Amino acid sequence: MTSAQKPWIAHYAPGVVTEIPPVTESLPDLIADTVAEWPRNVALDFFGRETTYRQLGEQIDRAAEGLRRLGVKKGDRVALVLPNCPEHIAAFYAVLRLGAVVVEHNPLYTARELRHQFEDHGARFAIVWQKVAQKVLDLPADLEVRAVVSIDITQGMPRSQRLALKLPVAKAREAKDKLWAKKPKAAIAWPELLKHRRISKKVPGPGASDLAVIQYTSGTTGTPKGAMLTHANLISNTLQCRAWIPDVKKGESVVYAMLPVFHAYGLTLGLTFAMTMGARLVLFPAFDPDLVLKAHKRHPATFLPAVPPIIARLLARAAEKKVSLAGIRLGISGGMSLDPAMVAKWEQATGGMLIEGYGLSETSPILCINPLTDERRGGSIGIPVSSTMAKIVDRDDPEQELPFGQEGELVVSGPQVFAGYWKRPDETAAALRDGWFRTGDLAVMDESGFVRIVDRKKELIITGGFNVSPSEVEEAVIALEGVTDAAVVGLPDEHSGERVVAAVVMAPGAPFDPAALRAALRDSLTPYKVPREIVQLDELPRNLIGKVLRKKVRELLLQREDRQA
Repeated sequence: MTSAQKPWIAHYAPGVVTEIPPVTESLPDLIADTVAEWPRNVALDFFGRETTYRQLGEQIDRAAEGLRRLGVKKGDRVALVLPNCPEHIAAFYAVLRLGAVVVEHNPLYTARELRHQFEDHGARFAIVWQKVAQKVLDLPADLEVRAVVSIDITQGMPRSQRLALKLPVAKAREAKDKLWAKKPKAAIAWPELLKHRRISKKVPGPGASDLAVIQYTSGTTGTPKGAMLTHANLISNTLQCRAWIPDVKKGESVVYAMLPVFHAYGLTLGLTFAMTMGARLVLFPAFDPDLVLKAHKRHPATFLPAVPPIIARLLARAAEKKVSLAGIRLGISGGMSLDPAMVAKWEQATGGMLIEGYGLSETSPILCINPLTDERRGGSIGIPVSSTMAKIVDRDDPEQELPFGQEGELVVSGPQVFAGYWKRPDETAAALRDGWFRTGDLAVMDESGFVRIVDRKKELIITGGFNVSPSEVEEAVIALEGVTDAAVVGLPDEHSGERVVAAVVMAPGAPFDPAALRAALRDSLTPYKVPREIVQLDELPRNLIGKVLRKKVRELLLQREDRQA
């Protein structure tokens, strides 16, 4: 395939445009347009408490003025350390309104993890969850964090639920402890920002090419890096999402934010796509299937972004509680391969569709997604979205494009591709070449343009000169009777360089017999792919969207070997 060809376009659903228009506005411009167009629509739904677009717009403008008076100016980095809550959305757009840069953080990070990122991005202002405010205030003085704004997320809940948290019963105390902590004296309460008048229209905002967000990569294959995303990057990806669903009208959809919006996947589908669609964004501070089922009874989701473990838990809980999931129009799955059997079960339960997509922090994040037609393909991440090019190149020579059906590294280009890594010019130069981004994922593209991810390039196991794909071995291991989860890694070996080792989680009551498991695997894997060792773990480490962290698994197995030595 030459880079000028796009065989996937023939498989776009009717009405999907092949190209999106160039972006000339900023995210604050788009949210202002939505507020003007849909002022009475519900923008945010938090435990049933509703915020209209008019109210959200006012909060954004008042918070922006409050931040301006604190000293935030164009180009400043502002750290957000928040779970999903209404204030997260208002804070995000308030920071951007000033031309400042949002840096998203996981609020469950340890002090060490937070310090590493603050050292990297150098933010002098932070807007944080009250439960972690002291942790941010305790960051070393040399980081020069000038102001910490603290948010009590329980204030966004309905009054009845806030009162219920105060009941002198164990369940209420447990719920309160998860959501609330006393505000440190040194922190500024979020309502203080909202006491100011709305920001003047004379205060200039950002441009389309300005930096909007620094999104840290997961770090599963190395030190986390800050991906720089411009307003144009994020808006382009939003337009690409909107183009994929041409029959969905603005102002009529419901989006569930079960995934954290501080993650690239949740950020685009929650913070940008939903808000520019005039949608009702239903926010969950953490995934809880019971809360999702309650919300579903009120307003079924038009769009439900998720990952396979969340889909599985929601299906199981709905069946257990005998709650119908009918009415959910479109489930979107990412992060890991989607089991076709789960797709069938979901679509039978909801009457809607469930499709798999793919993206990275560096691409805002969506690159490929299955078409919303009968042409969607199980086991495939789908086809490139509008205005996106993709090709497969030799893993060692990115200048050599490979033919259809041959495995190599997936490289992509498009308006959603990031501007580079924050303060890492060498790594930026290695990842971006002539507008093409090297994803680091090994993939195969067929003649129709459908892409199947084979594995992470950096996670290949090389044993005795042979390349072993962890995903391939994991698929075989998980298929064994009694195995419910598996992760495959390479451990150092003086004879073969690396040896293949599998960590498994067994079903309750299932016997663990490593020799029998290895013998069974010989029926489906060539000898060098069969794990030399199989180790039982109670659970596998995963990130917040449910993806197994092979690097952590490898560390656990190495520690185990050290203890046994």
